[in-house]
Amino acid sequence: MDDNIKHRMEIAKNAKCVLVKLGTRLLTGGFEVIPEVVASVADLMRSGREVMLVSSGAVGLGMETIGAKKRPAKLSQAQALAALGQSKLMSFYERECAKHGFHAAQILLTAEDLRDRKRHLNILNCLDALWKQGNLPVVNENDSVSVDEIRLGDNDTLAAMLAIMARADLTVILTTVDGLRERGADSALGERIPLVENITGDIRDLADGSDDTTFSIGGMASKIVAAEMVAKAGESTIIADGRDKRVLDRVFNGEDVGTLFIPSSDRHMRSRQRWFDFFSKSKGKLFVDEGAAEALIAKGRSLLPSGVTGVEGAFDRGDTVEIVAADGAVIAKGIANFRAEDLAK
Repeated sequence: MDDNIKHRMEIAKNAKCVLVKLGTRLLTGGFEVIPEVVASVADLMRSGREVMLVSSGAVGLGMETIGAKKRPAKLSQAQALAALGQSKLMSFYERECAKHGFHAAQILLTAEDLRDRKRHLNILNCLDALWKQGNLPVVNENDSVSVDEIRLGDNDTLAAMLAIMARADLTVILTTVDGLRERGADSALGERIPLVENITGDIRDLADGSDDTTFSIGGMASKIVAAEMVAKAGESTIIADGRDKRVLDRVFNGEDVGTLFIPSSDRHMRSRQRWFDFFSKSKGKLFVDEGAAEALIAKGRSLLPSGVTGVEGAFDRGDTVEIVAADGAVIAKGIANFRAEDLAK
């Protein structure tokens, strides 16, 4: 048995939490794929797995509703289309989920929802409650209210962040290609690459951006970025052709479909490290003396108030702060147990 099939069979057997992402191009022009995907998801749920969907398609559906031929460049117009299309998108999912005895639960998110600590934890609690009820979370970026400052940019990034957040063992990105492929000197597509163990510059070079922005943004490049994020956290990603009606069944049979991206290490990133690496934005700085810096770095001890020499920024309890040594170097990040004004006292 070669390494590719071995890894696939291990993942198919052991994956308990699964994220499935459906891209815009897969859904635009007909939603025949949804019944097949939901049927496969129902099988996964009956096997005891926790499953969530990240679904694009709201803007594309909005375009079809008003007869638009090209995705608008102006943000407000795209927001309006998303508002028109989102309810229709969810109606497709609810209808199919109901056939299998469970419900589709809509969750709309912005980047700020994931980066704010309280909202981050509330989302996890919501997902856990939905899974315990036996329902299917269907997540999309909240395009009707997102602006540049709070946008994730594309649903590949959203899928990666949710997978990291929920510690999904496998992320399956369904699109209209059969995975990452080699390229010839003339840029012609070559053979499918079945397994990627390390995402190098050469691998990134194989992934062009979207070559058709009529309905969607992103492309293979954003999927590679998503797979790299998930691998860094210690989990796996498969990019596969969602037009294959049995694609999810084949993935969980351990078959050689799409491109499998695996982490370079068996170590899974701890929850706190995931928060600091992928979600948190520092709200302020704590300046510490040499003794506190040594205790943090060399001895792994907690930071005591007596070691703090200065405070910068406006932050609350629970916010992320940077720890700055006497020489100005940022030596750590942490979650503040006090508000800035209390520390300043």
